[in-house]
Amino acid sequence: MKRHLLLGLLFVSTSAAADMLALFDRLRSAMPNEQVSFQLTESEVNDYMVEALKKTPRPGVDAVKVKFFPNNYASTYTWVDFDAVEHWKPGSIPSVLKPVLNGKKSIWVDIRFQTEKGNATFTIEKAYFNDLRIPAMAVEKILQVLASRQPEHYDTSKPVPLPFGLKRVWTKEKLVGGEK
Repeated sequence: MKRHLLLGLLFVSTSAAADMLALFDRLRSAMPNEQVSFQLTESEVNDYMVEALKKTPRPGVDAVKVKFFPNNYASTYTWVDFDAVEHWKPGSIPSVLKPVLNGKKSIWVDIRFQTEKGNATFTIEKAYFNDLRIPAMAVEKILQVLASRQPEHYDTSKPVPLPFGLKRVWTKEKLVGGEK
C-alpha cells in the first residue's frame, strides 16, 4: 500500500491505484504537443476503481468491474442502486423490469466504443441481470440517468469528451490503452 496526498486528504492506495494516479498526473502535466501513451491491464483498472469508489463514491453506483476484449469491446459488472435511478427520473426503469431491477443489484453490460478527436461514443451490445436479458434501450436510459447525476454531468446521448485531453483509447485482450 502507498499513501498519497490528494486534494489535501490522505489517500491510501494499492500499487495499481498509485500507478494510475501517477499516470493521471503525467497526462495532466503533459505539454500540449507532448505525446503520452499508456496501456493498463484490466486488473490495474479494477484495483483503481475499488480505491476510487471508496475515496469518491458515485451516485447510484456502488462497484464497477471491467473486462477488456479486442476491438474496443468491454464488459462491465456494475452494482447499481435502481431505486435511486427511479427516484431521480421516474419511468427510467420499464414497468416490466421493475420487479427485478430494484434495490441495489449487479448488472452486466457489454459495450463497444469508438473514440474520435478526443470524444467517445458507445453502443450497448448486450446487457443482463442474472440470466434475464435487458433491452439495450432500457440500459441506455438507466445509464443516462446515472451519468447525469455524476459530478461531471455526462450526457451519454452525445459524444463524451475523453478525460485528460486524451485523443484516442482502445482495447486489446485484458488491456486498455490510450494516447494524448
